[in-house]
Amino acid sequence: MMADTLTQWRSMGQRSDLWVFGYASLVWRPEFEAAEQRIARVHGFHRCLNMYSRVNRGTPERPGLVFALMPGGSCTGMALRLPHDQVEAAMPALWAREMPNPVYDPKWLLCQTERGPVRALAFTLSPRSPNHTGPLSDARYREIFAQARGRYGTTLDYARQTLDGLRAHGIEDRALARILKLADGL
Repeated sequence: MMADTLTQWRSMGQRSDLWVFGYASLVWRPEFEAAEQRIARVHGFHRCLNMYSRVNRGTPERPGLVFALMPGGSCTGMALRLPHDQVEAAMPALWAREMPNPVYDPKWLLCQTERGPVRALAFTLSPRSPNHTGPLSDARYREIFAQARGRYGTTLDYARQTLDGLRAHGIEDRALARILKLADGL
């Protein structure tokens, strides 16, 4: 899949930089040096805390949650530009981070920014994925926030870091803020 994605990127032009759309941890911990960052909005997809994590933020016995970019609505995040001469070297680490298992569907999405549109690589989730949680009750979110912990920490910390990272860029996510209020008192 990474090879296919690189082939698609190469077909965009010999000197084309790679834009990556960050909607969760890529906003606050991209792990690559972006030559440029722009607040960006994609239409047709939304950010949601509805993907099971059985390693990074939970375990097989007590799955945690991570964010997904799913069909419907819109999402404001960050478009991160990687210069064309760094893409080949940076892609394996980005791929290992986002695609350790072939859970996400990499897609090229049109991102609207103040300085014009850019086509960016985004890691999306199909509603048919076995990792998609479907709708969760408030009680289930509270239970996961209280119990889920994986190799990179808790679901609750991850969700809070994402909200803080978005806000640091002036991006407000009311749905995430509402879900995090469910953890008050934990």
